[in-house]
Amino acid sequence: MTAKIDNMLGSIIIGDDVLANIAGIATVECYGLVGMASRGSADGIVELLKKEHLSKGVKVYTEEDKLVIDLYIVVEFGTKISAVAQNIIDKVKYSVETMTGIKVKKVNVNVKGVRV
Repeated sequence: MTAKIDNMLGSIIIGDDVLANIAGIATVECYGLVGMASRGSADGIVELLKKEHLSKGVKVYTEEDKLVIDLYIVVEFGTKISAVAQNIIDKVKYSVETMTGIKVKKVNVNVKGVRV
């Protein structure tokens, strides 16, 4: 899925990797976050991703011509998870909408672990 913006001069196509990188960078700027987690941690062992691979902790798809962003994160022990998640949702939605002009329908935050 790529995002497409049409205007009278032509089309702008934004790739999934670009959208995922914008969301990943906005996420790691938030307080209370240890890092991004990989999406496929089925055995309970959570792998923290390095800054070069932030997009692996983000899934972007569309519903009704709007973006839906799934984030996989690890939070810091002692922080209020709901406050961290709400801060991430607000920051990611604002960043993606202002940088691309594409509306974000929702941001889903999946907490994969807690670390000290």
